[in-house]
Amino acid sequence: MLKQIQEALRQADFDAILITSPQNRRYVTGFPSSAGVCVVTEKSGYLFTDFRYIEAAKKRVRAGIQVDMVRRSYAAMVNAVCQRDGVKTIAFEEGFMTCADHAQWEPALMAKMQPMGSLISDLREVKTEEEVACCVKAQRIAERALAETLNDIHAGVTEKHIASLLEFRMLDYGGEKMSFDPIVVSGKKSSMPHGVPSDKIIEDGDFVTMDFGCTYEGYCSDMTRTVAVGHVTEEMDKVYHIVLRAQEAGIAAAKPGVTGAFVDKAGRDIIEAEGYGACFGHSFGHGIGIDIHELPLAAPRYEKILCAGNIISAEPGIYIPERFGVRIEDMLCITPNGCRDLTNAPKQLTICK
Repeated sequence: MLKQIQEALRQADFDAILITSPQNRRYVTGFPSSAGVCVVTEKSGYLFTDFRYIEAAKKRVRAGIQVDMVRRSYAAMVNAVCQRDGVKTIAFEEGFMTCADHAQWEPALMAKMQPMGSLISDLREVKTEEEVACCVKAQRIAERALAETLNDIHAGVTEKHIASLLEFRMLDYGGEKMSFDPIVVSGKKSSMPHGVPSDKIIEDGDFVTMDFGCTYEGYCSDMTRTVAVGHVTEEMDKVYHIVLRAQEAGIAAAKPGVTGAFVDKAGRDIIEAEGYGACFGHSFGHGIGIDIHELPLAAPRYEKILCAGNIISAEPGIYIPERFGVRIEDMLCITPNGCRDLTNAPKQLTICK
């Protein structure tokens, strides 16, 4: 990772990068912490952190990253690196650093600060084999939790109960934490794509949509399954299988050399042709990695070309207000010849008794 960043630095208009966000610190160093600063120059890489993390950091950082404990101030330690490595300009994360933080850093640094742009985000879009393996491990944990929890879905339990079972089992089976707060919505509430689990009791004839995931070694999983309780109507069955066909079409379209908009359109066309276009208001997918939502996208106006190593979600849906909704989501890894579906959970319509 360090060598990739240093190679990108050689092509950039600055001499070093200052990394203050927890996500990018973990990406560069491999070490998670709520406090610290990372500095990378063409010659070296450093992680500075405080007493709480120093012992663990020395054991876990990636090869090539030097670790030191902050004693005076982070700015003083960054200046020492700048002086040693001849740094005149240092880039900061303009998408993360607040105006207040920038106002403190700028006068304290000897190097001129300038926005980093997409240097780190471009690298993060293309996952290494190690990164993909971490996402797959997180996904297998989530799938195991779902398989267990399907046995507990029946009329009379609450959305919160199902959400709590998913959370407990993902942690119990090896997840570090949730990728995001799980979504469990049922009945009429399933028409809300990001509805919040409540004390609503699941009833016979409900769809139950579950969107959830966990992290493993800092990398996220993300999946959605919609199941029915007791029985489905003819329209519920029809809508479910339209969404499934839309997802399959988008997956078939996902490959290197096409745009995210192309993938989105492949799935969206299926839904629109069936007359439900107005009921699919979000994008087909988004990037997944250290962050649950990152680049690239599979969205209507996203014209960037996909490439091997991208991980994106495939999550079309149909949401009929005040009636019901269906979403099915897998994770895809773009390969040199197409894509690999990283999700193993079954997608046939499941009816829980």
